[in-house]
Amino acid sequence: MKNITAKPETLRSARAAGTLQLPAECVTLLRERRTEKGDALEIARAAAMLGAKRTWELLPLCHPLPLANVRVDYRLEDAGRVHIEVEVEVIAATGVEMEALTAVAIAALTLYDMLKPHAGTALQISEIRLLEKRGGKSEYRRAAQRALSAAVIVLSDTVAAGGAQDQAGAAVRARLAEAGIEVRGYEILPDDPEKLGARLKHWLALHVDLLLTVGGTGVGARDRTVETVTPFIELALPGIVETARAYGQRRMPYAMLSRAVAGLAGGTLLFTLPGSTRGALESLEATLPGLMHVFEALDGTTHGRGGHGNT
Repeated sequence: MKNITAKPETLRSARAAGTLQLPAECVTLLRERRTEKGDALEIARAAAMLGAKRTWELLPLCHPLPLANVRVDYRLEDAGRVHIEVEVEVIAATGVEMEALTAVAIAALTLYDMLKPHAGTALQISEIRLLEKRGGKSEYRRAAQRALSAAVIVLSDTVAAGGAQDQAGAAVRARLAEAGIEVRGYEILPDDPEKLGARLKHWLALHVDLLLTVGGTGVGARDRTVETVTPFIELALPGIVETARAYGQRRMPYAMLSRAVAGLAGGTLLFTLPGSTRGALESLEATLPGLMHVFEALDGTTHGRGGHGNT
């Protein structure tokens, strides 16, 4: 089973379809709800919903999902075809295409079973396929769509003094590179507001797109990153930090202590990340789609799910 603990939850949907070919007289039986075993269309609808909900029990590598909606529609053709379409929605860390496909298959099999007394072997299931899936990385981009530059500043007295190796900053650099973002600067500083302020001015003058700090967002006596970064922010974007904190809180309780901030200074997006490797990476994973959307908005090339204008 694939580990999805690092994936953020989004609204996801999938539509699938299939066809049952049958004698023309069986179409009349379906329309009039008088097959020998009962109302075949409604029983198949209920079976499809159950199939979608229990896909994880039928397919070994599927995850159990709290489905929010399962919709089953039919289109009957007099020539002898029943078209089945299923849409499934969920707010989760993985998609629901297998649930939609399973629901179509179960609906078709249920109709087959209920029409056997009338059609025998003249029934045929075909064309089960995925029509569309939305949400997750297929829609909310986690990689740069144009050339973006970044600078990463690590704040740690211990690392700056040579008492430990930087791991969090290195992990952030690697994740940014994976997202197609050029890391133009990588620095390690002690927890010194004056030195940090000078380097922030330097990178802002160079107009990097993304300026990340790593460390100094907690409650320690030397944690002054937030106080140093905040005056540079011209347009606060508190939702970025709220998202990161909520994501982290579901994975470990200390995320509540983060005092991180995010916002724009001109065309540069400032974001203060936690000093732990796990916390820094989780904050990035949770917010990368939103960070990418910021630059699309600045460029005037925004896109959204179904025209949602939530920004």
